[in-house]
Amino acid sequence: MDSKDIITKTISLKQYGIKNATTNYQLSPKKLQQETLKQNLGKETSDGVLAINTGKFTGRSPKDRFIVKDEVTKDQVWWGDINIPFETSNFDKLYDKVTKYLSGKALYVRDAYACAHQDYKLNIRVINEYPWSNMFAYNMFLRPTEEELSGFKEDWVILNAPGFKADPDEDGTRQENFAILNFSKKIALIGGTGYTGEIKKGIFSALNLILPVYQDALPMHCSANVGDKGDAAIFFGLSGTGKTTLSADPNRKLIGDDEHGWTPDNKIFNFEGGCYAKVINLSKENEPDIYNAIKPGAILENIVFKNGEVDYADTSITQNTRVSYPINHIQYIQKPSVAGNPKNIFFLTADAFGVLPPISKLNPAQAAYHFISGYTAKVAGTEEGVKEPQPSFSACFGAPFMPLHPTVYAEMLSRKMKEANVNVWLVNTGWTGGPYGTGQRMKLNYTRAMIDAALSGSLNEVAYECHEIFGIKMPTACPNVPTEVLNPKNTWKDKEAYDLKAEELANTFKRNFSQFKEYASREILEGGPFSVEYNA
Repeated sequence: MDSKDIITKTISLKQYGIKNATTNYQLSPKKLQQETLKQNLGKETSDGVLAINTGKFTGRSPKDRFIVKDEVTKDQVWWGDINIPFETSNFDKLYDKVTKYLSGKALYVRDAYACAHQDYKLNIRVINEYPWSNMFAYNMFLRPTEEELSGFKEDWVILNAPGFKADPDEDGTRQENFAILNFSKKIALIGGTGYTGEIKKGIFSALNLILPVYQDALPMHCSANVGDKGDAAIFFGLSGTGKTTLSADPNRKLIGDDEHGWTPDNKIFNFEGGCYAKVINLSKENEPDIYNAIKPGAILENIVFKNGEVDYADTSITQNTRVSYPINHIQYIQKPSVAGNPKNIFFLTADAFGVLPPISKLNPAQAAYHFISGYTAKVAGTEEGVKEPQPSFSACFGAPFMPLHPTVYAEMLSRKMKEANVNVWLVNTGWTGGPYGTGQRMKLNYTRAMIDAALSGSLNEVAYECHEIFGIKMPTACPNVPTEVLNPKNTWKDKEAYDLKAEELANTFKRNFSQFKEYASREILEGGPFSVEYNA
């Protein structure tokens, strides 16, 4: 399917309310890149890679993500600042406006699917205003065979109109852009933003309700890989913690880099057919798999280049520079993207306060607590107005995409971890020897060595000590890692300052967790730090 365009059937869009549109169906990436260049919507690097600018929005807009509140969702969804309700009547009116806007245009339509496990397959029809958006859909969703296309029937539809701007006074939106899920009509409606991540995250959010509610499968915002012996591992982590980097291991096969499910019959599977990696400060030395995957067929977003050469350190457009590419651009991949129960789970955090150990082992209660917390830290420059390190919590390491209450996912994960007898590790890829500005970032080769030791079982053979405040178990030795870095307090010159900072961070955890306290079991609550109580 990479080498030719599929023209075996014609797609009518009248059933969606789109009239008199020219339908470009299932075009190849090469053709979509040519169309993008022809319309001056992108440029090519010297290596022949498409580079596009997503416009005003270079990242997701969480405050403009809505879910239609109706009979299907009203008692299921955890409503609030993350899952913002949208009126059915407003959705219907806005949908009609978008389809009228798309009518008469040349549109790009792609049939694809999510979920590599056949029992959970979700067929998707993507209707894009721009050719590069459709190329992104090719990269990120799973690609059906011609035989599968012949009998294709969509389960969900994505309508993507970056050029359409909503009128908040008329349409019920907050501003001109929006990403709305309608579970009754099975539609993801996206407008006013060219940021491609909204396309894939819309389906991820839908699966985060569909799988646990209807199929007893756990959706996870994580990367995953598997060794030669079938020993799968999964990596949870927010942006900037190393989720994509650390799962791309030349000694293990990549299952996927961002979104997975865990089935009742002990399988994990990738939702996607590609990778969407950050490329800020990308180098061939530190991240060779990602670097080498950037070849024709990939799409670079919001990067800066001169004379065809990309400057990955230039963040003048955004800190959130990215690349999307089909997963087969990575050399070592699992085919299909399915594996058995994970043997190890890693929670990745970039602790800018230098408090958490570089690796520690969690018991089931601690694992559930840290999963619900979803901690990392923001440092200066990551967001406008951030001057000093700030703690950041995102429940289940993916709160913006979780329609259900976080404890639903945490209790499912805790149950599965116990059933699979899995080891759970908290890995700090952030600072050591002091906080941001004083200490230094943990060396990537040390982090890789610690993960290798956990995967190989080497860390099962060493002694552990208990962290005084967080109660987590820290190994006292690890191959290829200096012993002194394993206990973070040892890396600080001022031990009293470390204790104060650790107390401060622990109380921040407790303040954050207070919003979940009434929903969490006693076991989960016991997984938190035992620090001095904060004044609520």
